[in-house]
Amino acid sequence: MHIILNQSSMVPIYEQLMDQIKHHILEGALKEQDPLPSVRALAGELKISALTVKKAYDRLEEDGFVQTVHGKGTFVAAADVELALEARKHAVEEDFLHAVEKAKAVGMSREDVRAILELILEDIKW
Repeated sequence: MHIILNQSSMVPIYEQLMDQIKHHILEGALKEQDPLPSVRALAGELKISALTVKKAYDRLEEDGFVQTVHGKGTFVAAADVELALEARKHAVEEDFLHAVEKAKAVGMSREDVRAILELILEDIKW
């Protein structure tokens, strides 16, 4: 599992970690019952606090992506097609949100944003 953290990002480290682990799961790089590195091992590898890794693992467990077995470790949870689909939709919504916020910041109107989206949709073969 390859994780790259941006220490200067406005996104908290635990969220970056969560997002990348989710991505690996959703893309199939991590499969059901694959073990994740231990909290201490991953913290040492990434040179971050073990509490940060623990927080990311806890949130991933709350979201149903992993499960922790005391004494054994943290593993990718059973694949839930609905959960995976919802996570993908949420990721797309986040991307749209960032794009719209960026457009607003540079002074674009709602109509400008809609026009760009329409152009993009026309160019894509569905």
